[in-house]
Amino acid sequence: MTVGSQNDIDGLKEIGKIVALTINEMKSHARVGITTKELDDIGGQFLKRHGAVPAPKSIYNFPGNTCISVNQEVAHGIPGNRIIQPGDLVNIDVSAELGGYYADAGHSFPIYPYKPSLMRLCQYTHNTMMKVISSLKHGVKLNEVGRIIESEAKKGGYNVIKNLCSHGVGKSLHEAPTEILPVYNKHDKRVLKEGVVITIEPFLSTGAGYVVDPTDGWTLCVPDNSFVAQHEHTIIITKNQPIIVTAV
Repeated sequence: MTVGSQNDIDGLKEIGKIVALTINEMKSHARVGITTKELDDIGGQFLKRHGAVPAPKSIYNFPGNTCISVNQEVAHGIPGNRIIQPGDLVNIDVSAELGGYYADAGHSFPIYPYKPSLMRLCQYTHNTMMKVISSLKHGVKLNEVGRIIESEAKKGGYNVIKNLCSHGVGKSLHEAPTEILPVYNKHDKRVLKEGVVITIEPFLSTGAGYVVDPTDGWTLCVPDNSFVAQHEHTIIITKNQPIIVTAV
């Protein structure tokens, strides 16, 4: 969507804050021995208390309130009876709707005790996301997103998951601009405009450069034993620094 009023900004900030707080609430309960279904229930109850509707469930009939992916699972992991183990890499991705506005955010983190390399991967991916966000404003080419992600991944010694993209959001979960690639595409001539609402979500990998089609209809995994971290914010493009609506 393109923001047209202060009401739009306020609406996006409201649902964005709820999404961010939901992730924080779920992360605070993520520990060895809890199942991903129990974690998802915590997220679902938190959203409900704040009047928000889980977007994957309402739009796509996803079998969960949130997406929880563990280790070689990268995205769209189905909450279930999987028990969180020491050293697991967990990704929580929450998207929700309130008052006709949608926000989408994700967060990867390791479960203690973990290998330092996993924490580095998570922190580096977060820093990459923030570097992209701080570089975007009205008039910047959309392919800068992919250029920066690709460049930063290479500097850090990581690969980019090339078939998972950032996207437009706001009045629905996925909308124009679509296919915001995580690698540089010189043929993409699209330019960011003031007020446009998008996600920025790099997926950085210790090995594979792509995810494979799900066997369960949803969960996207790497075809090897590599680890992948994702961090995601929903932002509004302005003439200066973007507004991060999923920050608390």
